[in-house]
Amino acid sequence: MVSKEKESVLEGFKAFLTRGNVIDLAVAVVIGAAFTNVVNSLVKGVINPVVGAFGTKDLDRYTSCLQAPCKRNAAGEVVSGIPIMWGTVLSSTLSFLITAAVVYFLMVLPMAKYLARRARQQAVKEQVEEVLEVSELEVLKEIRDALLAQQRGPGPSAP
Repeated sequence: MVSKEKESVLEGFKAFLTRGNVIDLAVAVVIGAAFTNVVNSLVKGVINPVVGAFGTKDLDRYTSCLQAPCKRNAAGEVVSGIPIMWGTVLSSTLSFLITAAVVYFLMVLPMAKYLARRARQQAVKEQVEEVLEVSELEVLKEIRDALLAQQRGPGPSAP
């Protein structure tokens, strides 16, 4: 038998999972993972060769030796010395900057423009509704005054 407390926790968890935010987050993570592959391919396929025009084609090979001599074995593993692999950091930084630029220019900026345009349209709509409410109020006041004048009947000032 499931206690009421456990049942309410399960119901709360179910409500949490079925809320739109969790699903949106899951979709964002999947798209982000796929987008990361695209950016990494761009860095390795385009940026690295451009940098390679000035030096080595692989940014990961740019290193400095903190404690000399840095020696590597046939597999490329460091066997002596302390290497600083600043090429890897540069590659990761370029990947981050490209990702941030694409996200900003293709997602954030258009969404901000869309939301601003929608806010302006909403403000104009509210202004029109306010003007309509004021004009309706004026019309209703005129109708009231006309009805009151009819109820009083013709007075001494009427022709």
